[in-house]
Amino acid sequence: MLKKNRLTMAVSAALGMSAAAILPSVANAQDELMVEEVVVTGSRIQKANLVSASPVTQVDAEEFKFQGATRVEDLMKNLPQVYSNQNSSQANGATGTATLNLRNLGDERTLVLVNGRRLPAGSPIQGGSGGADINQIPAALIERVEVLTGGASATYGSDAVAGVVNFIMMDDFEGVKFDYQFSQYQHDNDNDHLQDIVGGAGFPFPDGSATDGDIQDWSLVIGSNLANGRGNVTAYAGYREIDAVFQSQRDYSSCALNTTASGCLGSGTSAEGTFITPAGVFFVDGNQFIPGNKVYNYGPLNSYQRPDERYTGGAFGRFTINEHVETYTELSFMDNQTNAQIAPSGAFGLALNISPDNPFLSDQQRGILFGDLDTLNDDGTAPITVLRRNVEGGPRNQDLRHTTFRGVFGFRGDINETWRYDVYGLYSQVSMENTYYNDLSNTKIANAVDAVIDPETGDTTCASVVDGSDPNCVPWNIWQTGGVDPAAPAYMTLPLFARGTTEQKVFSGYVAGSLGDYGIQLPTADSGVEIVVGAEYRKESLSFNPDEGFQLGLGAGQGGATPAVDGSYDVTEFFTEMSIPVIEGAAFAEEVTLDLGYRYSEYEIEDNSISTDTYGIRAAWALNSDLKLRGSYQRAVRAPNIRELFQPQGFNLFDMVQDPCTTSPDGNPPTATLAQCQRSGVTPEQYGNFVDSFAGQYNFLQGGSTELQPEESDTYSIGIVVTPDVLDGLNVSVDWYSIEIEQGIDNLGPEFILNQCLAGNDALCANVKRGPLGDLWLGSDVNTSGHIVATNDNLAREEVEGFDVSADLTVAVGDMGSLNFSNNMSLITKWDQQEVDVAPVVSCDGVWGGECGYPTPDFRNNLRTTWLTPWDMTFSLMWRHIGGTDDQRGNVDIDSIDYFDLAAVWDVVDSTTLRLGVNNILDEEPPIVGDGAGPSNNGNGGTFPGMYDALGRYMYVGLTVQF
Repeated sequence: MLKKNRLTMAVSAALGMSAAAILPSVANAQDELMVEEVVVTGSRIQKANLVSASPVTQVDAEEFKFQGATRVEDLMKNLPQVYSNQNSSQANGATGTATLNLRNLGDERTLVLVNGRRLPAGSPIQGGSGGADINQIPAALIERVEVLTGGASATYGSDAVAGVVNFIMMDDFEGVKFDYQFSQYQHDNDNDHLQDIVGGAGFPFPDGSATDGDIQDWSLVIGSNLANGRGNVTAYAGYREIDAVFQSQRDYSSCALNTTASGCLGSGTSAEGTFITPAGVFFVDGNQFIPGNKVYNYGPLNSYQRPDERYTGGAFGRFTINEHVETYTELSFMDNQTNAQIAPSGAFGLALNISPDNPFLSDQQRGILFGDLDTLNDDGTAPITVLRRNVEGGPRNQDLRHTTFRGVFGFRGDINETWRYDVYGLYSQVSMENTYYNDLSNTKIANAVDAVIDPETGDTTCASVVDGSDPNCVPWNIWQTGGVDPAAPAYMTLPLFARGTTEQKVFSGYVAGSLGDYGIQLPTADSGVEIVVGAEYRKESLSFNPDEGFQLGLGAGQGGATPAVDGSYDVTEFFTEMSIPVIEGAAFAEEVTLDLGYRYSEYEIEDNSISTDTYGIRAAWALNSDLKLRGSYQRAVRAPNIRELFQPQGFNLFDMVQDPCTTSPDGNPPTATLAQCQRSGVTPEQYGNFVDSFAGQYNFLQGGSTELQPEESDTYSIGIVVTPDVLDGLNVSVDWYSIEIEQGIDNLGPEFILNQCLAGNDALCANVKRGPLGDLWLGSDVNTSGHIVATNDNLAREEVEGFDVSADLTVAVGDMGSLNFSNNMSLITKWDQQEVDVAPVVSCDGVWGGECGYPTPDFRNNLRTTWLTPWDMTFSLMWRHIGGTDDQRGNVDIDSIDYFDLAAVWDVVDSTTLRLGVNNILDEEPPIVGDGAGPSNNGNGGTFPGMYDALGRYMYVGLTVQF
């Protein structure tokens, strides 16, 4: 048995796989693989040898049990090579999806497959990058996950620049399996430092132990073989329910922190109002204008874990018709509904004209507004910009629902002893419903603020009621503390609706053959050349249909108009692969193999045709059974995906410490000169004098572009695999990689655009649109409000280099069973980006914030120790290490952090397994960095929940019954 286990481990290491947990069920399954040829992610050529030229990390189904993961993204994001941007922790800017991001190069550069075939774009909603939504993958049916951490576009086409995540599903299950798991979070709110900050600012905070965020997950799998083993049907159904956690439930997120995380920042759109007038900035106390402003603590009402309800169902089937034809199908369905809650809506910098006859104004307020006749409009009204939070109306809620269907129908088999084939059709559709509750209408706000005395009744009402233009209007008294009529928010509320779909159609087929049967082989090898030739047609479509409120930008909290979009593209591709055994059975060359791949693609995007060539070469050299070398080069060309082409354009927010052209709210003078600021549209009168954003948030216009060109990348890798005969059970693989991307598809950073403009880049100055007051943050009208245009474009260059190290060791401990040690490490030595040719190269390895955005730790490591006891119990301890990152802006550096996870699995009887565990057993708090961890950097609650454990301990107990 030890010899067999060693062989199993050798296969894992030779394929570059990290055996996260080698349980008996896994070992038996891998032993079965040894007797037949297999296809490893990254190629369509079947191999039975122990050498693979591509580094592949494998996660087995047992790892879901050890981590208690009910969300697939929670398991995957713990891999050192994987990052998570969109996930269940997002609130402001959430798409309601869960995506994967290899090497921190972007979701759009990570191709997600199920059984080697594509998943569709996750959602048409604004804010995402087009990555696949892995919510649709049923965890109960996953056999293993293979992660190819290197380019594979020659094999799979576009989107595989950073690598491939391939979910291999069970298709041979027999029996019935029921699984239930309950899990929740627990955290001790005992951060005295942050409690002092929050309490000192006058805001409440939680204290003591909190237990919340309950997750319940049910799944049922039923399978049966057909016709004496000629086929199998495996069906599944699942239900998951997740309770919400809000930022108010953790002391470290109970106020929105400033840039240095040293004080509460908040928003100038407050309950007291911020009124910007020619005479200065004021807030309301009683019925008086007081100079200055109050801040609103918007953080506590935001979701920290969105509530979620998901239904899944489907079936996988295959049947051998005869010796030449096996038919197969994959059917999957998902309905996922989640709610992203954020702070109340309001008037977010709405420019209004106030009449001196407004009955709500006090004499003091009227004197300030109308005291200087030179500042009045021609009709005698006073210009004013209003920021007033609708605290009386409650928080905004974005209800996001995605319904996904995916169907695959295909045929495969042996033509003869030499040739085999695989042909399939695939159709996927994602239907999105976005229902936005409790936003306000800018039009109705303007009506409600324009209060008058009804000449007939003597009552205070709206001018629009008197003139008949809006008889339902209720006046909004924001000029007195406690003066708001509850009917006013109800009147101003504007429900918003958007519906959309993404569709994917694929027709693909290939033939594969062993040319050695025709004598085509090198004289130095015993095996012949293997070849694959195929073709594929794919069509991607996106339709986004917002209602009139979205399209006209009527929602006060939406940041501007969101247009409808309807677009598609198709691509016809031809591909080939070849595996050439060069040497076999020689001294110091037990096996040398050369793999070649090529793909030609012809894209039709509206009226444009784009052709691309993608190719790769990989080599593997087994000196002997102990030592193997491998290397590869991949030339990848990635055309823009459907989201990058047709993503709806609209306002979003980006974080910046201070507008360089004015005085900050805390009194810091402009950081740029007048001459520099004039390049960006600031007048001498405005310089240093216009009101800066109180929350450090500014507008930018995001969205797709049909003018995008394909990006190009070169990926290199060199690796070594060691399975020493003298140390039975040890397997080590070390791989160096380099990924260079040119003309990368992304949007320029808004702050980068502004800084380049100030530095003299006149071309980028055209993207800086100052508002009437000189600002970049007031208002939501794309035609009049200040903002920076940062839509998708082809940028200059990105370059990533590093090492991946995997090590496995299994040792027997006498009659106490065995121990398995499995380690997976990622070391990044270079992560450089250059946004435009004239800009400096920015180094982002070990850096977060600024132009680097989301943290890129230069060192991440996972070590799992598993004890397989002889008493039907298995214990496992995981150590997760995340290296520190420096704040590019020099404010808050993130220290390295260590997590420890403990799990136990007990086979109670043959048919029943009980599991329980605690992740983050020491209740380590996430690094709190302040407002730099905002939506524009895929952060939330002052941290990055996609990287760190944001909610504390995660505890779970699960039961599996199988018969």
